[in-house]
Amino acid sequence: MPAPSARAFWTYWSATTTSGVGTAVTTVALPLTAVTVLHAGPVETGVLAAASYLAWIVLGLPAGAIVHRLPLRATQVVADLARAAAVLTVPLAWWLGELTLAHLVLAALAVNVAEVFFFTANTTFLPTVVPRHELTGRNSLVSATQAATQLGGPSAAGLLVQAVGAVPALLVDVVSYVASALLLRRLPERREPALADGEARPRMGAMVAEGWRFVVRHPVMAPATWWACAVNFVCGVQAGLFALYLVRDLDAPPAMVGVLLAADGLGSLLAAAATPWLVRRFGSARVLLFDGLVGFAGALLIPLGAGPVGWLCFALGTLVFGASVVPGSVVTRTYRQVASPPELLSRVMATVRFVSWGMIPLGSLAAGVLAAQVGNRAVLLGSAFVLLLGPLVVGLSPIRRLRDLEDHDSGAAVPLAVGR
Repeated sequence: MPAPSARAFWTYWSATTTSGVGTAVTTVALPLTAVTVLHAGPVETGVLAAASYLAWIVLGLPAGAIVHRLPLRATQVVADLARAAAVLTVPLAWWLGELTLAHLVLAALAVNVAEVFFFTANTTFLPTVVPRHELTGRNSLVSATQAATQLGGPSAAGLLVQAVGAVPALLVDVVSYVASALLLRRLPERREPALADGEARPRMGAMVAEGWRFVVRHPVMAPATWWACAVNFVCGVQAGLFALYLVRDLDAPPAMVGVLLAADGLGSLLAAAATPWLVRRFGSARVLLFDGLVGFAGALLIPLGAGPVGWLCFALGTLVFGASVVPGSVVTRTYRQVASPPELLSRVMATVRFVSWGMIPLGSLAAGVLAAQVGNRAVLLGSAFVLLLGPLVVGLSPIRRLRDLEDHDSGAAVPLAVGR
């Protein structure tokens, strides 16, 4: 495989950033389309949010094995163009007077199908353009950039929706996916390691099962994955209810909705910038262990208050919650990239996403159903306690004896109390 190059990474980064800006706009514009244009309720917004992640449940496991057989760059380009086409159908249907909630759900599902393959190829591609010793820093940079788009994107989206409407704002995402595809075409093609001469290609089922066994039996990756499940379930609850809660419970106009949702990006940006220092100072295992407690505190604050006080609580709580997610995400993703055998990497990434991101649509659907019975605020408050499952699982695993996750592979361990 060709040696990594700085130019390739920055092209990769530019493509990821470009599509991320558009996605951040759609994160606000799509649910606002449902709430303000189609007058959706909590069940409908829950279904829409679930559709944005449902493909991870259906395709998450086989995606790793499929991508293993495909050229990585080409897979990302095709996925970008497919996402652009799916989003474009929404404004077209609206202009024709034919837009329905079912159309929104199908468009979100189509985007998610393409996202499954894009993410699997994208995260498998990164280690081929970044030296191993730079992965933590580069992953932190990617996370920081995503946080920056989450910070600026929702605010811009709220203003854009206020100015031109929710549906036309979606065109920004269409343009971003096309631009990302054009940038990715400039990268060298990469494939996962080929089979040795004379080695038979394994069956798809066997490849999927091999990736699954590696993750769920791994003493570090397995508990880190269950940690991510707890976090992502709560993210699903929030994705299903945030727009509805802000508009209906807190009476926030679209521009303010964008500003308040941007607090997540600010927290994520600050945390991404701090993650390399946190890892050096405390160790990646300890970062993962205590992330969930910080997130719990933030999630408790989100649904408190009413009116401007409620806006402030929402912004501060979302900022703290967003900041809690990024460090754990960075250290676990980096660990998977360096600890997985190269021939298993795409399947490991897909398996973890299947398990953890599969919790997002479940959280969204559960939130929609429960909120229709007890209200948005009560569901958001109750979901905070789910976050305590993350540190509980990690604390009961071998991770509690480690300073860094990589120490498990070297046999090193330290008492948990050291350095607290």
